Amino acid sequence: GAEEPGMEAEEAQELPLSCGGERSSPAAGRSPEGEERRDPPPASVSNGGDAESGRELVELKVIWNKNKYDVKFCLDSTGAELKQKIHSLTGLPPAMQKVMFKGLLPEEKTLREIKVTNGAKIMVVGSTINDVLAVNTPKDAAQQEVKAEENKKEPLCRQKQHRKVLDKGKPDDVMPSVKGVQERLPTVPLSGMYNKSGGKVRLTFKLEQDQLWIGTKERTEKLPMGSIKNVVSEPIEGHEDYHMMAFQLGPTEASYYWVYWVPTQYVDAIKDTVLGKWQYF
Repeated sequence: GAEEPGMEAEEAQELPLSCGGERSSPAAGRSPEGEERRDPPPASVSNGGDAESGRELVELKVIWNKNKYDVKFCLDSTGAELKQKIHSLTGLPPAMQKVMFKGLLPEEKTLREIKVTNGAKIMVVGSTINDVLAVNTPKDAAQQEVKAEENKKEPLCRQKQHRKVLDKGKPDDVMPSVKGVQERLPTVPLSGMYNKSGGKVRLTFKLEQDQLWIGTKERTEKLPMGSIKNVVSEPIEGHEDYHMMAFQLGPTEASYYWVYWVPTQYVDAIKDTVLGKWQYF
């Protein structure tokens, strides 16, 4: 057993260094526990001052409205907690967020359970009128934008998405149009028009509430005028006394809500009313 004391001596020299000056009795070197005594100090140092770091963090890219946010987030946090974090970044209340990671992010599961890894992209779609637009996933919106870009060259009414509706012909109960005259908005709702799925749609301008009501058979969507970013319109080929018109409800062209067969005499009045031009005169 002559070698043993030598080993103890070696142990004894090393231990003070790694244990931060706390001298260990040579006996400690002999028992297996003694060897393990070297490990805890570094761990407690990294825990000091930052309770988070004991938990595993994952780096995410949160993408919302063309903005990218780099976020470090705890793997054992839930989808609901991530929504709170997104709220603090984007100002978008959790109830209005659609958070996508391989489909809709479950609120009650942790990021670890849904296998979120470093560098994962988290898409956030948020605006209160998602259901009006029925934009199913961010991918659709991106594709529609690409299409919108390609389509700019030709008149809108020749584009496939619009042809589907226009080829049905003029609605039987369409309102009469008056060429060459700009009229004020009628006090009754504008009816007898189609939306992009070819369903009947009527527009009601509730000026006292500053709202535009888009009504279909299924529901009436009440939109604050201020939430409509833009209104575009274009005469329908062959029926220039009617326009197709779109209300932009979100940040991109993918959020246009199309209405077909708007009588031409109301086009300017609709634009001015929705975009609020009349207030400036």
